[in-house]
Amino acid sequence: MLRRPLFDDRRAAGAALGDRLGDLAGEDAIVVALPRGGVPVGYEVARALGAPLDIALVRKLGAPDQPELGIGALGEDGTVILDGDTVAALSVSRGQIDSIAAAERVELDRRRRLYRGETPPLPVRGRTAILVDDGVATGVTAVVAARVLRNRGASRVELAVPVCPAGTQDRLGEHFDRIRCLAQPSPFGGVGAWYGDFTQTPDREVVELLARRRAEEPARSTARAGRAVGQTIATEDGATLPAVLRVPDDARGLVIFVHGSGSSRLSPRNVAVARSLERRGLATLLFDLLTDEEAADRRNVFDIGLLTRRLVEATRWVCAQPVAERLPIGYFGASTGAAAALSAAAELRDEVAAVVSRGGRPDLAGDALADVASPTLLIVGGDDWNVLELNAEAAAALSAEHELAVIPGAGHLFEEPGALEEVARLAGDWLDAHLSPARVGSGERL
Repeated sequence: MLRRPLFDDRRAAGAALGDRLGDLAGEDAIVVALPRGGVPVGYEVARALGAPLDIALVRKLGAPDQPELGIGALGEDGTVILDGDTVAALSVSRGQIDSIAAAERVELDRRRRLYRGETPPLPVRGRTAILVDDGVATGVTAVVAARVLRNRGASRVELAVPVCPAGTQDRLGEHFDRIRCLAQPSPFGGVGAWYGDFTQTPDREVVELLARRRAEEPARSTARAGRAVGQTIATEDGATLPAVLRVPDDARGLVIFVHGSGSSRLSPRNVAVARSLERRGLATLLFDLLTDEEAADRRNVFDIGLLTRRLVEATRWVCAQPVAERLPIGYFGASTGAAAALSAAAELRDEVAAVVSRGGRPDLAGDALADVASPTLLIVGGDDWNVLELNAEAAAALSAEHELAVIPGAGHLFEEPGALEEVARLAGDWLDAHLSPARVGSGERL
């Protein structure tokens, strides 16, 4: 029986994998691809996550007289991992292993010069490294690459591939902080069996994709690149809240994301909208409203007063950052976060230039709705009947400029094809119209 390919080609597989990894988009992550076939996949993942792309240079050590049979792998820093069972079964001597490794070092050096030239590897110390390939068979090269990344100081190493055999997590799990694979077909039969086009990736494509990604994500200072390494917001009540601030060059405004109940700064939907707004030239701040301990108590996620105080403090914090101190501020709230956004907007008045709610509970803002001066857009899915009714009631209580936008056929999470993209478009248009270089109102900054 003929197998039906799961992916048209490596680029299509990478796009699908990037969608699955959306929760990592707000992290200070780096995508590290295994050449050559992993680079087209890694390029698409890096684009989806807004992350830099690098390569992990690893060579399989083939058995004497059977080079296609791997007995181990060699990393570019000299790390060698051997498959002891295969070495023993084939009676491969230490001398033979050394000879094979020496030949592969020559090839590793050739590839290093070809792919990187004089450009050093991107720094991974303290960062999450997402190791990407077009698939996993034995996994030995991925294990060596993970060892090299840890030797270089990566705080986490995650393996992400489009396809792998069943049981990969059990076999390789100890080497990675997490393994994510889109499909684990059985019987497996090999990585290439699950691609429509699995022709070999040429060296020139590897070089071109690495250069293209560097051009798309030019080197900048940490603050201007928007990768807020280790940034936190300290609140007056003693909480420490992780935050990710991204400021594109020539940003025209800044949007603070206010996540909903049970979510965090890593919300894949909020992150996806944030990346869309950044492409429009808007800075974004994603932060946790609650500590892990606080979030474990369900009463806190519905404590609009607490969430509002945290948002006001986050707003004051970001307004004090040099890269953001003159930018007009907008809020993007989801679920209970929308109520906090509106309550904070009512408290800060003209300091908040616009508010957008996605599938929100603005009704939970209560009497504060009447005091909101910020132009407000309420986005609701057409099939989210209860929330749609609550938003219509909240809209009636707003005295500020406002609009209720309904996306036909969308549910509460906007998971339907094209629904989240429409949310991003509506939000971007609203914020573009209401965030301007001149601050709304004449009051001083927070």
